[in-house]
Amino acid sequence: MRPEFGYLLTAVVTPFDARLAVNFGVFRKLVRELVDRGSDGIVIAGTTGESPTLSHKEKLRLIEVALEEVGDVARVVGGTCSYNTSESIELSREAEKIGVHGILGVAPYYNKPPQEGLYQHFRAIADSVKIPLMLYNIPGRSGVNIEPETVKRLSEILNITSIKEASGSIDQLSRLAGSLPPGFSIYSGDDNMTYPTLAMGGVGVVSVASHIAGEEIKRMIEAFHANDIKEARSIHLRLYPLFKALFLTTNPIPLKAALKLRGWDVGEVRPPLCPLEDNQKTQLIGVLRKLGFLL
Repeated sequence: MRPEFGYLLTAVVTPFDARLAVNFGVFRKLVRELVDRGSDGIVIAGTTGESPTLSHKEKLRLIEVALEEVGDVARVVGGTCSYNTSESIELSREAEKIGVHGILGVAPYYNKPPQEGLYQHFRAIADSVKIPLMLYNIPGRSGVNIEPETVKRLSEILNITSIKEASGSIDQLSRLAGSLPPGFSIYSGDDNMTYPTLAMGGVGVVSVASHIAGEEIKRMIEAFHANDIKEARSIHLRLYPLFKALFLTTNPIPLKAALKLRGWDVGEVRPPLCPLEDNQKTQLIGVLRKLGFLL
């Protein structure tokens, strides 16, 4: 059965203009392009969207624009959660009011709550809205791991329906796949882990690389679900250098550089991030050219 958010979601970048204000015009064109090239959904104000430097007003307007542009044909998921439970509830409720289809709940970062704290945090957010909540486990950034036992407890809450798993751990992935109920969707949070995630029973990916190779990533997922494992593996191996190149340094620095090389006026990253270094840009260009992603 097809998951409610689909198979391929793109964690979309936030374009900025020369003054580092949000460029909503480019954003409109970008989300439409992503959906036209295979994305079943768009994740707004996630890691790739530079959520820590976006205001609540900017996040809500980005969600509104995405709904206006693609909300009738794709799922729009808002990154409304942070390390502050009450603020997460407030922003999630505001996003629900404007029609967002679901929310992304990142593990609280910096304050490093214990597992019971994580459970209470996500339960409180889920109880405050009626729309689906996708958990987001990314211990490399948040400093805390949502343990599989905690995910299992949270899966019992009706509107916590999926997880974006970005621990990079096959062990964690195996424990999740072995403990979660049928119908609870596991999405890879790393493009290079999409194929292994599918092999463990996952449904798809919340992708960065789909900005560049959305059609191929969608084809890989669909091939796997159609039991054409050979084709899925072939696409994974072809795109693997791209997956790695887009993480030469902190995401979304390489991605924004790649998009600009492909003609998208997405601007620079906001501080404290900084532009791609020259040697890394050279590596990125080499990979894009070799794979045919530069005109």
